[in-house]
Formats: sequence, structure tokens, C-alpha cells
Amino acid sequence: MKAIGTFEVTAFDPTELTPQPPVVTGMPVGISTMTKAYAGEIEGLSATLFTAAFDMSTGAGTYLAMESFEGALNGKAGAFNFVHSATTGGTDRTDEFFHIVPGSGTGELTGITGTGALYVDAEGGHHIWFEYELG
Repeated sequence: MKAIGTFEVTAFDPTELTPQPPVVTGMPVGISTMTKAYAGEIEGLSATLFTAAFDMSTGAGTYLAMESFEGALNGKAGAFNFVHSATTGGTDRTDEFFHIVPGSGTGELTGITGTGALYVDAEGGHHIWFEYELG
């Protein structure tokens, strides 16, 4: 099955947490929390732990996010976790990874497995899709 939707980031809050021991590299590492609101065939909200090595001056870096979603996919209600990561040189998006965490589904989404992707269009709109199965 496939569900397609859009999302808006409703909060992005950097934390004071830094990796220990501190190691200086060519890019600073940051940790943030994020919330999103979803619409379309994907309805609901998510809470995200977001980590990144990112250079603000060039827009280059890599992120890794663990997201907890609660809502509905194609009208089936429940919750599950998914992880995603991507790299950018500042204007591109490469090496994307996106995976639903097996065993994390609840309610009508119990047994969910699958993958997906997200992207930002030229106008700044955020899009997401899940390719999934219910077990």
C-alpha cells in the first residue's frame, strides 16, 4: 500500500545536549527536537529526535532522525516509528535512507513494515510518502 501526504514543521528546538566527549570535526554536530503536522492520506502528528552534522554557511551536511508518528495512513489509525537520513551538499539531497521500525506499530497500524521518502519542493512545500504493508 502507499500513502502520500504533506507536512509542516510546527516546532524545531535545538537542545543544549552535545556529544561527549567533545570532538572537534570540520562540521558541528547538533541535536534538536522537532514536531510536524501531516495532511493528505497521511494524517496526524509526529515527535522527532533530530541529529545533524551541518555547516550553516554552505548548507552542507547529513542528518539522522527518529520519528514517532501518531495518526492515520489511508484512514487506518495508530502509531509507529520511522527513521530517515539524508546528505546534502547545499542544493541537493543524496544517500537517503527511510525505514519504518518493525514491531513499532499500534492500533490499526500494528504489524506495519515498509519504507518511504520525503522531499521539499521548489516552493518550499514538504512532501512525504510511505510504501507499507500491514502484517
